[in-house]
Amino acid sequence: MYPSDRKYTKDHEWVKIDGAEARVGITDYAQKQLGDVVYLELPDIGRTLIKGESFGTVESVKAVSDLYSPVAGEVTEVNRGLTERPDTVNSDPHGSWMIVMKVTGGADDLLDAEEYAELTK
Repeated sequence: MYPSDRKYTKDHEWVKIDGAEARVGITDYAQKQLGDVVYLELPDIGRTLIKGESFGTVESVKAVSDLYSPVAGEVTEVNRGLTERPDTVNSDPHGSWMIVMKVTGGADDLLDAEEYAELTK
């Protein structure tokens, strides 16, 4: 159910790390809990994030929730297409990355797909 090429947080973000670069989004479980996503607030390029720090918000018809950085690093890209079409997160949560980061640390205690699936049972 959850792609095995990513790591996951207990806050329901996913991160796909490729060398020193990481793409970050929210999981299918998170989007189901939120309901229809209507708005995303994402950070500016160049912002440095500490692991666990809020980097933005996701607003749905049910709630507004913070987005938390699964690793430490610098934001190098922001998916502006998602800010224009936030509902894409509902139809393709694991394909809808929100930010790309240059990773500086903090990836060692993330969950693998099996551990995350167990967490969300």
